[in-house]
Amino acid sequence: MASLKYTHAVVCRIPLSFRTRGEIELEEAKRQHEAYVRLLRELGLDVLELPPDESLPECVFVEDTAVVCNGIALITRPGALTRTKEVETIRAILKKELDLPIVEIGDESAKLDGGDVLFTGREFFVGLSEWTNEAGARAVAAAFPEFPCTPVKVRPCVDPDERLDLDVMQVAESRHLKALVSMAGPDVICVGAGKAAQEVLRRIKREATFSYQTLTVPEDIAANVLYINGTLIHRSVDEVPESCKVFAERVDFAQRTLNMSELAKAGSGLTSCCLLIRRTRHIRSL
Repeated sequence: MASLKYTHAVVCRIPLSFRTRGEIELEEAKRQHEAYVRLLRELGLDVLELPPDESLPECVFVEDTAVVCNGIALITRPGALTRTKEVETIRAILKKELDLPIVEIGDESAKLDGGDVLFTGREFFVGLSEWTNEAGARAVAAAFPEFPCTPVKVRPCVDPDERLDLDVMQVAESRHLKALVSMAGPDVICVGAGKAAQEVLRRIKREATFSYQTLTVPEDIAANVLYINGTLIHRSVDEVPESCKVFAERVDFAQRTLNMSELAKAGSGLTSCCLLIRRTRHIRSL
């Protein structure tokens, strides 16, 4: 993966209305998010923390609102129309506070969630899901023509005979690409051992322009990780005990863990709660 040092992260605090997104322990979700933001700061990122918006229950999942790469921000068109205002907020922050050039999607038929966009450092894979369509994938390709961009169908459901706990079911039902695969280091794709995740990995390998290493974790909910400036962030041993053994055995650089049980009930997990950005100029704080 091309060397990339992130300097900033955009996050949004959790509104009370987040409770409407499932059987969520709101206070625990807030504690988990506070620990998440604290860790981003400990890793040296300048974190822009937006206030919660009660009219937007999912505003904490800022990843879905934009795709940022090479100093350019592609503003998405979320598959859920109720999230349009989230995009407007993020557009203003990226433009006014971070001074990023903004690219808009002109095709009104396009649907694109950032959670469906996997950037490996060498190329893009865009998950075709309930939330993202072919027109959305084309928008990513047009915004970043310097990188190959491949649409990858995300399997819409799990086999009925697979026995899955509630947390896994919610990840499967979210149908975002990065609920199944994410980047765990330079040229390393982290993937769940389940059938849906493995099927997506096969599609990625078939179309990839580079031969990536894979890190397969036994618990599918552990596949969503964050790799930030040399540190791998994954879910805690309390939540993914078997996968933590794999991380300990296979990963030879710094690791940090977080509890994400409540936040993951309505999102993909670790990647969904921030927008990571590389900036060279100083910006003012909110």
